[in-house]
Amino acid sequence: MADYQTHEHDVLVIGAGGAGLRAAIEASAGGVSVGLVCKSLLGKAHTVMAEGGIAAALANVDERDNWKVHFSDTMRGGQYVNNWRMAQLHAQEAPARVRELEAWGAVFDRTPDGRILQRNFGGHKYPRLAHVGDRTGLELIRTLQDHGIHMGMEVYMECTVVRLLKDGDRIAGALAYYRDRGRFVVFKAKAIVLATGGIGKAYKITSNSWEYTGDGHTLAYDAGAELQDMEFVQFHPTGMIWPPSVMGILVTEGVRGEGGILLNSKGEQFMYKDIPDLYKNQTAKDPEEGWRYCTGDRNAQRPAELLTRDHVARCIRREVKEGRGSPHGGVFLDISWIKAKIPNAPEHIKRKLPSMYHQFKELGDIDITKEAMEVGPTTHYIMGGVKVDAESQMSRVPGLFAAGECAVGINGANRLGGNSLSDIIVFGKRAGEYAAKYAKEQSAPALHNDQVEAAARWALEPFDRQGGTEGPYNVQHDLQDMMQDLVGIVRREDEMQKALEGLGKLRERAKRAMVKGNREYNPGWHTALDLHNLLVVSEAITRSAIIRKESRGGHFRDDFPAKVEKFGKVNLAVSKSADGQMDVKEVAIPEMPDELKQIIKEMG
Repeated sequence: MADYQTHEHDVLVIGAGGAGLRAAIEASAGGVSVGLVCKSLLGKAHTVMAEGGIAAALANVDERDNWKVHFSDTMRGGQYVNNWRMAQLHAQEAPARVRELEAWGAVFDRTPDGRILQRNFGGHKYPRLAHVGDRTGLELIRTLQDHGIHMGMEVYMECTVVRLLKDGDRIAGALAYYRDRGRFVVFKAKAIVLATGGIGKAYKITSNSWEYTGDGHTLAYDAGAELQDMEFVQFHPTGMIWPPSVMGILVTEGVRGEGGILLNSKGEQFMYKDIPDLYKNQTAKDPEEGWRYCTGDRNAQRPAELLTRDHVARCIRREVKEGRGSPHGGVFLDISWIKAKIPNAPEHIKRKLPSMYHQFKELGDIDITKEAMEVGPTTHYIMGGVKVDAESQMSRVPGLFAAGECAVGINGANRLGGNSLSDIIVFGKRAGEYAAKYAKEQSAPALHNDQVEAAARWALEPFDRQGGTEGPYNVQHDLQDMMQDLVGIVRREDEMQKALEGLGKLRERAKRAMVKGNREYNPGWHTALDLHNLLVVSEAITRSAIIRKESRGGHFRDDFPAKVEKFGKVNLAVSKSADGQMDVKEVAIPEMPDELKQIIKEMG
């Protein structure tokens, strides 16, 4: 290890998005040494792309809102396979975390009397999303970054972790490389917090940035932690679909929260055709009532456009499949229609949705104040992740914590919009707090040279395959196409079995993928290393989806379209067996306390 640059910290946080920054801030506040590793540059995390808002029951717009309603909405949206304790903690603690951001300098949109403004969003009973126009994630990262840099943490930018290191059963550190020079760096740590985000780059069409290759999921899996709920992948109903160069880029749910409507090629507001029984007592019976809801009429019910994302995405797919789609294979999202309802509508739209206005104007030459947008589903979020303790966020590997999208718990089968931003600050704080506490109680771990050298040899293998016949980009593209086609929005047993076979072939191809040149500034090498992560998470998604023979939330089976009672009582846990194979098993969901059952009953 003398050849490698080495850094030692009490707590190492991997990932510098909202969850990672919040964890690093809290761990630093606990008085321990903190290192923060980010794959990109600080401030470039994918959290900046979260647009609509932060879900928290502040009750600033509607005083009927409270944590109990938020908890009930989250459990209903997750189809009751959530970790109920995490859903409870999230709903209870989110308001304090938002007010904390405000105290640290976050500039939220305001009500006329100066309180934080909140907007409507899919699946939420009341206006609940604190927001900054449609740039909320950017403001969140700015606030956390500006606050965090004064806390004494060390930041390692453009640095990618390839393997976690262990001392016996406990975490001891990590091996990483700098993306520019390709030089290895060793981190020694008593505790590690994974906050690496999602897996969207396993799919062809995604709203996710290039960093989202399932790094944290795979690092934890390889280190002996369990993954859970990997079959539940959220396809956001509205991504850009034209021009092809911007396919998949997110179109915030805030457009629909501000009154945007979904139309098919016949001009029909098709979402009103099919409202699930679960939401019939909460959803408007006609579009006019939906509009009144969006403009603050407390006696109106929410529009069908604001049903949960899984349902809206499937309805869009149905319209396209049945020949009522837009010219480029999506549907129309129209916010310009509100000019018939309010004066000076164009300025209102630009003020409420500034990023969306500029995004469509610059990328698609479309003025959303005058014409409809073309949108379609895009891979957006994975509800599955590292299985952690609800209170501490620690996995079954001592010293290994996880928070945010790479952890599992509060979302169950489907995440409500806005819950992701409150999730990362609630559980990012908890992960940092408990990681610091754990580190204080531990002696320094030992780093074993054989582990470091084995990890380094593995990472350099692509350079040794000079007789190889595969390029890493070709393997990645074929994986993305296959997952999009066979394990996408609607799934079937035969197609997923075909995908499982395909994953085996892709794994063999990945072993032959070679890279040329040297380690400096070599994106082909980076892609070759990412393939391992993408193949692991793709296999976990596919195997779990085959076992769950029902439709629930983000997991829809065309061959099993109904819910099955048995599967409403279990989660699917994924782990690495002693012989290196992937094992998936059913795990019973712990019984919910009577007081929480009563809350759900009272909330309808």
